[in-house]
Amino acid sequence: MGTESAAVNFSELVNKNKQTLARLQKSPRLLLHRRDGEDLVLTTAARAEQDQTVVSAATRMLAAMARREPGSMELLLDILPDAFPWVRFLPEPDLHAFAVDLVETMRAADSVGNSASVAQLLIAWQHTAEVYSDPELLAALTRDHGEDHGPAPDPRDVL
Repeated sequence: MGTESAAVNFSELVNKNKQTLARLQKSPRLLLHRRDGEDLVLTTAARAEQDQTVVSAATRMLAAMARREPGSMELLLDILPDAFPWVRFLPEPDLHAFAVDLVETMRAADSVGNSASVAQLLIAWQHTAEVYSDPELLAALTRDHGEDHGPAPDPRDVL
């Protein structure tokens, strides 16, 4: 069995559904390219459940380790640069805050079965690291501009 996802055009699923679906026996996922929208990923319910079980188990183990094992936070801080090289740009207090946020958000996301908040957290912290990596941008964003531009408009009013 292959480990890479197969890819087909969405029209193949529509026009040759039996042959296209048969490809799921050789590949864990089938990437469906669409012309008029975002690509889709098709997998079996059993594989999706297996993936969720693995992610959930890893999340629970990481969270339990971070809470209970003395020195585990230091270990997590040591390995984060291997998993996320961009954390090297974060100041020490922010690196620690990222580690705590990551574990807590992974645990909360696992409890509701939706990893979108973890993806958003990673993106937000990576953008923070990008700011710290650029001295000019960091200076521009952290300097006191000396003037108050008044209250910001409520973003819900823009919609």
